[in-house]
Amino acid sequence: MLDEQDMDRLFREYHAGLVRYLARRLGDRDWAEDVAQETFVRAMRQEHLTSERSWLYAVATNLVRDQARTDDRRRHHLAMLADEERARELEAPETTVLERAQDAAFARRALEQLAERDRSALLMREEGLDYQEIATALELSPGSVGTTLARARRRLAEAYEALQAERDRRENAAS
Repeated sequence: MLDEQDMDRLFREYHAGLVRYLARRLGDRDWAEDVAQETFVRAMRQEHLTSERSWLYAVATNLVRDQARTDDRRRHHLAMLADEERARELEAPETTVLERAQDAAFARRALEQLAERDRSALLMREEGLDYQEIATALELSPGSVGTTLARARRRLAEAYEALQAERDRRENAAS
């Protein structure tokens, strides 16, 4: 098992970034904190960690994937309800506030439409992981990380644009 000093250092160095990654991934900061805590508990049980950051992100990603298998429908439904509620609360004369809220909701929905690997790669890169760390965490070859990220960015943009186009069609039909 890792000693207390190693765990303190590991926590100080990686906790904030891991929680940010998980919060973006899950859309829920409290859930992100729970998964991060479980990740560090598992790290504490290890004799030695190589590629610490990659190991932490891989374990966290796997925990999310495991939880998602059982909680995906519930989480998706709750996120939709929360987005609808925020949109209702923001329906005010200040259209720029509403537009920003809709854009954020579209970005979250577009991200949810990506394949698990693409979504994780984008969020890990956004959190500052380098290609080697992403490759290790997602069990990819380092050479394929760039291709994975480029594909994920393209698919994210396409999904986002499709959501905006659908909104525009509905607004035009309602007019």
